[in-house]
Amino acid sequence: MDTLFRLVNFQQQQHHQYQPDPSLNSTTTLTTSSSSRSSRQTTTTTNYHYYQHQEEDEECFNNFYYMDHNNTNDEDLSSSSSKQHYYNYPYDQPHHHHVSTTTITTSSPNTNFNTINTPTTTDINYSFSPTQDYFNFEFSSGSSWSQNILLETARAISDNNTNRIQQLMWMLNELSSPYGDTDQKLSAYFLQALFSRMNDAGDRTYKTLTFASEKTCSFDSTRKMLLKFQEVSPWTTFGHVASNGAILEALEGNPKLHIIDISNTYCTQWPTLLEALATRSDDTPHLRLTTVVTAVNGGSVQKVMKEIGARMEKFARLMGVPFKFKIIFSDLRELNLRELDIKEDEALAINCVNSLHSISGAGNHRDGLINFLRGLEPRVMTVVEEEADLEHCFGSDFVEGFGECLRWFRVYFEALEESFSRTSCERLMLEREAGRGIVDLVACDPFESVERRETASRWRRRLQCGGFSTASFSDEVCDDVRALLRRYREGWSMTPCSAADDGIFLSWKDKPVVWASVWRP
Repeated sequence: MDTLFRLVNFQQQQHHQYQPDPSLNSTTTLTTSSSSRSSRQTTTTTNYHYYQHQEEDEECFNNFYYMDHNNTNDEDLSSSSSKQHYYNYPYDQPHHHHVSTTTITTSSPNTNFNTINTPTTTDINYSFSPTQDYFNFEFSSGSSWSQNILLETARAISDNNTNRIQQLMWMLNELSSPYGDTDQKLSAYFLQALFSRMNDAGDRTYKTLTFASEKTCSFDSTRKMLLKFQEVSPWTTFGHVASNGAILEALEGNPKLHIIDISNTYCTQWPTLLEALATRSDDTPHLRLTTVVTAVNGGSVQKVMKEIGARMEKFARLMGVPFKFKIIFSDLRELNLRELDIKEDEALAINCVNSLHSISGAGNHRDGLINFLRGLEPRVMTVVEEEADLEHCFGSDFVEGFGECLRWFRVYFEALEESFSRTSCERLMLEREAGRGIVDLVACDPFESVERRETASRWRRRLQCGGFSTASFSDEVCDDVRALLRRYREGWSMTPCSAADDGIFLSWKDKPVVWASVWRP
């Protein structure tokens, strides 16, 4: 739906008493009377063979992730958050005042999501009539319509301009859809967050969305989402290959290994590392893997992780690797040494993938965790984080932080759009997860936020102040990463940081999106 040209037409027509334009009938009709969101672990292409659908490429990973599971039914994604929403503002309700009404007919994208029923046409009668300055703002050159309207709404909220807020939210409510194009989706999810912020309902909205996600969370749905995401996009596999390569090189030759995994990737990183250990020329080392899971709001994540743990142990036996697996469900601020069970005869590695930002940046919690990890004296620590400045920007100015948040999620949604088919259920699950993140950032208490990412330069300063020193990825690991990226569609690239030992970036169309780095105490 080409909503941008409609808005430009509206703006051009405001000095012509809003005469209807016949060209608008294809999507929306507006009638107005009088006024009116590997590394090294065996080389290159074999490292991630288990993400492919072909039978010969699935064999090893199926032994781990598909063991005893043959259910091929699509996950029922219907939930309270899955239905197309229209927020009912006070001015949406019919009044009996003598004002002219605006009748709007909006057509939703004709999309089939299996169990999801998307309304095709919605007729809404609004007694609220846009004033003459309703469309009175400039479109920035090169910007999308959603970006312009959302930023204007954020400014109105910052200025506490109630009339302007109502006008802009009314517009967003009409143009947004979680089933449309990228602009419509961003408008839908950010509208939800802004509306929650205006009503001081951020925490309640976030809990409701999390509960809806918990209802549909299962091992099978999680498996399908992760495998599909890793098949079509290197967003997560980039960090896996880089981190595994650095860990294997740092721990080479040690008979006993202990990896503390602090990540949100459901152990999808470790099958290839187990394969690499099984094919080492020397004796196969003993591996102990301790996974720290921070998502403890509901019971479904715990059930999924326990199922994954059982399959990890079966997979290790299949590979012939002596293996012990332990799961710790804990807030990272409450992680303690006794739970980790550090042993002196084991070579220790710490793997942090998209997890450090889950601790609130307020206070010294992040620095405190880094100091704690430094005290464990690991041989190596790998850090993978998404590249966005959401902590500093939101801390200094709401509009600035909102703009950075919008920029970051636009890149993410565009990458999903070009990687997945339009009707992909896995894509919808990832977008809903991002929608919860947007509510967290825009509408929730910053002291409890688990989404405030920082840039690579800020993480470097934190880690160096915490007693870590940078190390560089070897040429062999970088070659493995490049080989991985060649398996995906054009647009993905690996970009080294300005200094060789500052890490590497995964870039999408020359925009850095994920940063991977290696650290030693």
